[in-house]
Amino acid sequence: MSHLTSREGYTHLIERLNHFPLGAPPSQTLHKILSLLFTPKEAELVALLPIKPFKAEIAAQSWSVSVLEAHKILDTLCSKALLIDIEQEGSSTYVLPPPMAGFFEFSLMRTGGHVDQKLISELFYQYLSVEEEFIKALFTGETKPGRTFVNENALSPQNSLYVLDYERASHIIESSKFMGVGLCYCRHKKQHLGTACDAPLEICMTFGHTAHSLSKHGYTRLVEKSEGLELLEQAREYKLVQFGENAQNGVNFICNCCSCCCEALTAARRFAFLNPVETTNFLPQMDLITCHGCSQCAQACPVEAISMVSAHDPQKPKRLKATLDESRCLGCGICVTACKDHVISLKERAKRIITPVNAAHKTVMMAIERGKLQDLIFDNHALWNHRAMAAILGVLLKLPPIKQIMASEQIKSRYFAKLLADIK
Repeated sequence: MSHLTSREGYTHLIERLNHFPLGAPPSQTLHKILSLLFTPKEAELVALLPIKPFKAEIAAQSWSVSVLEAHKILDTLCSKALLIDIEQEGSSTYVLPPPMAGFFEFSLMRTGGHVDQKLISELFYQYLSVEEEFIKALFTGETKPGRTFVNENALSPQNSLYVLDYERASHIIESSKFMGVGLCYCRHKKQHLGTACDAPLEICMTFGHTAHSLSKHGYTRLVEKSEGLELLEQAREYKLVQFGENAQNGVNFICNCCSCCCEALTAARRFAFLNPVETTNFLPQMDLITCHGCSQCAQACPVEAISMVSAHDPQKPKRLKATLDESRCLGCGICVTACKDHVISLKERAKRIITPVNAAHKTVMMAIERGKLQDLIFDNHALWNHRAMAAILGVLLKLPPIKQIMASEQIKSRYFAKLLADIK
């Protein structure tokens, strides 16, 4: 009976995680991952928590324990980076992070810890790279969880006039109250698999309350902005792509990704038709008259958007030229910095990319597109207040009409339908 109860706890946890817009498709591998990260009791308890921020009093009520006991359990979960604790005005608010970007990565952002890191690395590889259902589900929908930051060293003075602050990784570093640095989850995982590259390992960046919580529990170390900018420059020297949260404000993370280890870039190559990573507002343009066909740009491109073809030069039959597949291009600018002959520059895309204003905006959009808005609004384990409802409805009412219709159909709410009717 205890064995059945144990499995039920993990089953309920998986069901809970799939209330997130970014869930985790069930599989035996996922069950093994969760059994390494959570004890059976922890799985059972976390399955009862809201997917939205909550106080210890909410957890105590859900678990039928005292607030003091709830605090002890929550602090243990935070110490394992399974929850994030946000301290404000002497009080803690807790957040259950999604699997990615979330507690999957946190488990490998330091050495040691409470899990067998080689085993969990093997399981992550199986779940994310072999079984594929998670990656495909992760990148379904128009609104992407992550976006590319343009390499600022590739910008011309004219380009710089059209780059907004939130499109610069340097601005995220300079404007964040807290910045933490931890091990790169992807390269650390590949290290345990024996296939890691030589790119820097301690270069995964977190910001704000997430950075503060992870540093408090030893998963990152807080750094000054000057060191953060130095690490950013080091990442660019290694031709790493800056990939971060798809939001204008309150960005929680920026990864410095290599093409060989990073799961997001691997997905961008394997599932290009899904456009799994949001692009920048730029595309490279080549001066094919002066291009020598050295192929440095094609070798540097992390998503194989550049290839070399014949230049059809009768004077030089073997001469090659670069050609760009715009549908695959991230607009990261790495090819610009890789070109020693300086024949590649960046141009603006014809249609500007729209970035969600903040995490709430992104989450609502993703929930609508994935048919999970009802889970976000009617979270049975959360005690709703008018402020929380107003925040979500405020985002909904600013959506384009077609998105509003999708939202109304999902939550089947006469109240929401009346709100939409009143503003038309």
